Amino acid sequence: MIEVRIHGRGGQGAVIASKVLADAAFREGRYVQSFPSFGVERRGAPVAAFTRIDDRPVRVRCQIYHPDHVMVLDPSLMQVVDVTAGLKEGGWILINSEQPPESFGLSSRFRVATVDANRIAMKYHLGPRTAPIVNTAILGAFARITGIVSLEAVTEAVREAVPVKPEDNVAATKEAYESVVVNREHNYEQ
Repeated sequence: MIEVRIHGRGGQGAVIASKVLADAAFREGRYVQSFPSFGVERRGAPVAAFTRIDDRPVRVRCQIYHPDHVMVLDPSLMQVVDVTAGLKEGGWILINSEQPPESFGLSSRFRVATVDANRIAMKYHLGPRTAPIVNTAILGAFARITGIVSLEAVTEAVREAVPVKPEDNVAATKEAYESVVVNREHNYEQ
């Protein structure tokens, strides 16, 4: 089973990202589960969303405490939340940032990648400039670095799940897929 934890702030699309990732894996014939976790339901508050993907039915019904991979939609969360908590050795940490992966000083036990999802979301006018919605862009980068789901499955899921500007969201997904930056020590292969 592959378990993914997504950290974001309310309004960035972490919950939708979790659902779209699950939908993409389902389209490829896998069993999935997707669910959120948040306290105060307000824009800007830290939220987490979870996705499980397996070749067998998913029967586990609890939060993900030891994820295989982590996505961080807002890098400022790294000062507030331990995004690496429980992350399995060799797991990917994908961070929405214009900075290179090495700038985060994360343990070499993890593979680190960054993508400037804010810039991409703003380019396609996804959300306001002060709070771009980065979920579809981050999923494109995630598909590239992990290979868990194909870009095609993600773009199909995005088209179906995103009611506003679906083609701009697909374009953001594809651009992030092509522009993700990985730590020099690692590559896209699992």
